[in-house]
Amino acid sequence: MVGLNFPPEPAGIAPYSGGLVSGLTASGVDVSVITTFPHYPAWSFGDARPPSSAVTTEAGCAVHRLRHRLPARPGGVSRLLSELSFGLHAVFHRWPRHDVLVLVSPALFSSAIALMRARLFSRGTPVVTWVQDIYSLGLRETGSGTGAAERFVAAIERWVLKRSSTVVVIHDRFMETVVEEFGVPASRVTVMRNWTHVEPPEFVDRVGVRASLGWAPDETIVLHAGNIGVKQGLGNVVEAARSVQDRGLPIRFVLLGDGNQRDSLQQQAAGIDSLQFLAPLPDEKFAAALNSADVLLVNEAPGISGMAVPSKLTTYFATGVPVLAASDEGSVTRAEVLAANAGIVVGAGRPTQLVDGVLSLIGDPTARERYGRDARNYRAAHLTAAAAIDRFKSILHVLLPDRFESGSADKTGTN
Repeated sequence: MVGLNFPPEPAGIAPYSGGLVSGLTASGVDVSVITTFPHYPAWSFGDARPPSSAVTTEAGCAVHRLRHRLPARPGGVSRLLSELSFGLHAVFHRWPRHDVLVLVSPALFSSAIALMRARLFSRGTPVVTWVQDIYSLGLRETGSGTGAAERFVAAIERWVLKRSSTVVVIHDRFMETVVEEFGVPASRVTVMRNWTHVEPPEFVDRVGVRASLGWAPDETIVLHAGNIGVKQGLGNVVEAARSVQDRGLPIRFVLLGDGNQRDSLQQQAAGIDSLQFLAPLPDEKFAAALNSADVLLVNEAPGISGMAVPSKLTTYFATGVPVLAASDEGSVTRAEVLAANAGIVVGAGRPTQLVDGVLSLIGDPTARERYGRDARNYRAAHLTAAAAIDRFKSILHVLLPDRFESGSADKTGTN
């Protein structure tokens, strides 16, 4: 597996890459990983600069970490250069022997470089590209690139996907895009849903957890967990918090996580006591915080529709806490929340609707309970790690039929 993100990064793609590797390893598949040092979502290596490379054993497999260039401001050209630096380090690194190559996108451009190496030097090796985000849709929906940039990125994306043996996507809507816009045959595309990677604790001292986080017993806590970036459009939440403070409502919005927009949002939120920023928490405390909130928020910038499926939803659905989504009509997020009957959906970028949505949930305890129950049932039926790992093993069975029996590893050390 070649990918930019891997545990112990707590958010984004890393938990899924790590979870897939752990599940495959436990099944007898011999896996090795080429990745970078932990840096996301803070976009920082931390206080100590890591070495240029290191090899460790993690999740039962060899993890080759290569230091890459971190962007000063993650976006545009600087992010492209960052991905290219990882790709170049990875392509000149000595790869372990492998029967299947798995590329994780993001990062698209480093995946393209790795695919070029694979096609030049090991043409018969199957390549699986695992698509977590669609770059060209991201440029289109966020308005962060010119028409020329969008066409260039789409061309790279199309080249990578059409030359992959199998394309794994995380949602049916992604499959439609890959088939219809990029021309990949449907027979080579597989949907493998992301799963809940943080299990709910057996018991939560809700009173104690809330007190430790500074939440008053009579406050309604609306918690947004995960990356604080452009596509989350969290200026909407700042204005909603300003509104509830002006109205004297006992509601507190909480942004738990990190990202490239955090500093800017904190400046916008100066003087707003109804908005709290929390640094990322370790898994156990993170799960306890989610389970101690009253409403779990997924917020998207206007225009975001099909570029990504928020990974936070898989974790939200496991808590039994109702979900409030601020998302555009026709978005994947809106469809997912409604399919799970996990909560209610309001318009993206509409602070007044956001506050009204919170008040609606507060005022209907029966609905809150129903949303939480239905979300858990949806998660159990569709979003388990076991289902995803079985799906991936079935892909390996097709690509390497002589090495697998009935979709399971044959314990012979398949790579």
